[in-house]
Amino acid sequence: MANNPFKQHTGIAAPLLENNIDTDQIIPSREMTSVSKTGLTGGLFAGQRYIKGRTLNPEFVLNQPDYAGATILISGQNFGCGSSREHAVWALKEYGFRAVIAESFGEIFYMNCIRNGILPISLSADTIKQLPREITIDLVAQRIGAIPFDINQADRTMLLKGLDAVALTLEHKSDIEAFLLKDKKQRPWIYS
Repeated sequence: MANNPFKQHTGIAAPLLENNIDTDQIIPSREMTSVSKTGLTGGLFAGQRYIKGRTLNPEFVLNQPDYAGATILISGQNFGCGSSREHAVWALKEYGFRAVIAESFGEIFYMNCIRNGILPISLSADTIKQLPREITIDLVAQRIGAIPFDINQADRTMLLKGLDAVALTLEHKSDIEAFLLKDKKQRPWIYS
């Protein structure tokens, strides 16, 4: 297990209702100083969160008192588009986000969310506009309050169990070991 399992989560939902927020907006390249999954929070949305260096921009949603401690981000179409920058998901996770609700996602960003324990949910624009400030997401029932949502069952399982790609592979460890034993007998020259 590499992530916290996601079964149900209640949190404040911060509305960043823009389309085409790319991974460079989520974490600008100048904010990525290592390949570590930590130390990225200060760079999250740095282009919008700050003015004049590191002075907080009071207009930016995450700097507003009503959205302090937000753990759910709400956005528009094509959230996380652009480069396949996994740092974007790491920064969101380190900040404390457990879910992102948007009309649609960049494909690689979506998969990076799943593998890092963040639940990406696609909903229509009309439904998104009706979401309250505090919401409960139930992944087991696949609902946000009374609103149903769809998710691929393999992705759902990874999130429910808190698995990353390595942990998912290790769930098949006995099958892998059995294959290796059989293969060593059939092709011993490969293992010498």
